[in-house]
Amino acid sequence: MVRKDGTAPALAFVDVRACCRRLLQFVESDADEELLFNIPFTGNVKLKGIIVMGEDDNTHPSEMRLFKNIPHMSFDDTAREPDQIFSLNRDVLGELEYPTKIARFSNVYHLSIHFSKNFGAETTKIFYIGLRGEWTEPHRHEVTICNYEAAANPADHKLDQITPQTHFIS
Repeated sequence: MVRKDGTAPALAFVDVRACCRRLLQFVESDADEELLFNIPFTGNVKLKGIIVMGEDDNTHPSEMRLFKNIPHMSFDDTAREPDQIFSLNRDVLGELEYPTKIARFSNVYHLSIHFSKNFGAETTKIFYIGLRGEWTEPHRHEVTICNYEAAANPADHKLDQITPQTHFIS
């Protein structure tokens, strides 16, 4: 990207370096094709989309399962019903964005991404995971200390003069 005066903005250089770095570093599963990422957020996130870059071979993941708000999730927890499942296509350049169900992912403070399958290899390789959404400040729900009266305390409700009145119905 070049401006009219012939100079290039600094942001363009940062983006190019970040893209090159995405192609050099990767995460690979160790024993089988499954990978699990636990991503805690410092606030609440409205997750709108996910990008997954992999190798252009059978090590690219073919299925992605999303779980929200389950801190410290393990592989034992992946048997439960996910919040959303995606069938992935091979994406080497990071051009495919998978849209999430925004109503379901509107208040996320922890995201777990489970890659359960690939295209047939023994291990799975992932070069980049991109998350698109909106971050908001977390809401603190503090304990409120209150006193509630189950029955009225007569000492709190003094009257100057108490005259009992009786009404007879005839």
